[in-house]
Amino acid sequence: MSNIENLRKQAKLYLRWHREGYFPVAAQIRSLLARYGGLTDRQVLAAPFKLSDAQELVARKSGFESWPALIKGLQSMSALATSSLATSVIVAAEPQLFVSDLEAARAFYEGKLGFQLAFSYGEPAFYAQMVRDGARLNLRRVQGPVFDASFRAREPDALSATLTLDDAKPLFLELQAAGVTFHQTLRTEPWGARTFIVQDPDGNLILFAGRTG
Repeated sequence: MSNIENLRKQAKLYLRWHREGYFPVAAQIRSLLARYGGLTDRQVLAAPFKLSDAQELVARKSGFESWPALIKGLQSMSALATSSLATSVIVAAEPQLFVSDLEAARAFYEGKLGFQLAFSYGEPAFYAQMVRDGARLNLRRVQGPVFDASFRAREPDALSATLTLDDAKPLFLELQAAGVTFHQTLRTEPWGARTFIVQDPDGNLILFAGRTG
């Protein structure tokens, strides 16, 4: 089955969820489709939602402005493939970070790192997606500390996620001005990348990597 066909099935699934009143899909619709932005979950599920809307939702989750743009992008990527074997194309990644206090984690990613809340789920919330530019980080609340002292003693630099960008220095200066404490300050690696590492309140280490200046 082609990747495009999988995306069509995903769109039909979102359409069915909307018709069945499945609340988690309402948060995604509201966060990714601006015309639903001011509505509550119940209002989103009561509003008209067609297959074309579901396809647009799939496209935006994949980082494209529209369904036609998504299809064109996938076709272009497929044309570059050198293998004659059928394969899937990974169009996005969403690292999942475990946190012990979701509200504190949200405050850090919004107030310090400049992310915005895409959606949250649960009452009280136990899951949230944070977005900045092309990066999406999923925060999942868990009971107790995420990392214990013995783990960090053994693995002091174990990363939870890597975010790539065109140039790391401007963002480093922005976060520095915001009062962010760095696990590793800006440096140029032997292979030429410029990187820095931020530690969130739960000990997740986020690597930011960009080209050298």
